[in-house]
Amino acid sequence: METYKNLIIIGTSHISIESVKEVESIIINKKPEIVAIELDRLRYRALTSEGRRVGIKDIKYIGVKGYLFGMFGAWIEKQLGKIVNVKPGSEMIKAIESAKKVDAKVALIDQDIRITLKKISKELTWKEKFNFVKDIFVGIFSKNKVKIDLRKVPDKKLIKELVIKLKKDYPTLYKVLIEERNQIIAKNLNKLMSTDKRIVAVIGAGHTDDVLDIIKNENKQN
Repeated sequence: METYKNLIIIGTSHISIESVKEVESIIINKKPEIVAIELDRLRYRALTSEGRRVGIKDIKYIGVKGYLFGMFGAWIEKQLGKIVNVKPGSEMIKAIESAKKVDAKVALIDQDIRITLKKISKELTWKEKFNFVKDIFVGIFSKNKVKIDLRKVPDKKLIKELVIKLKKDYPTLYKVLIEERNQIIAKNLNKLMSTDKRIVAVIGAGHTDDVLDIIKNENKQN
């Protein structure tokens, strides 16, 4: 948990029971007026009411590569969730439920997933595709596998190492999935902070430090 002015940021793992408990505890105890979550309208509806998800008919807009990347990412997250018996996005659902209990408004602060996937389709390079296949192959057959407790949020050191590797091996994915979305999330949180209302933001742990740095830098300039 990080605190700055009227903002509390909770860095989560989307399949961690630890994150689910932390989100509920902080929102119930801090009683914010706004709960901001790392979702866009499409993912919010899919998560809360079995609404429409990104599907085959979106390929015309987001492209084949973006569609396949989104489907593969969702499949991996689902399989990991089965291991720890936690449905992906459970901490976001808990944030929404907890917001209702304290009469807080829910704010969606992420970019439309279709825009993100469209950018991946347009910008992903052949080198990154090769690295992707290589990493999967090495991951399957490597004897020196990194052991991570999926029930908990990875520590900051591990998160930093993973982000550095992503930036090195997959510069497009780093730019689209991390860097650009950090800017969007920070911009939306800054708007909410300007209302002077108490805010709890629930975002992926990989975004937390950079988003907070962007917010602090923008506040210094104003």
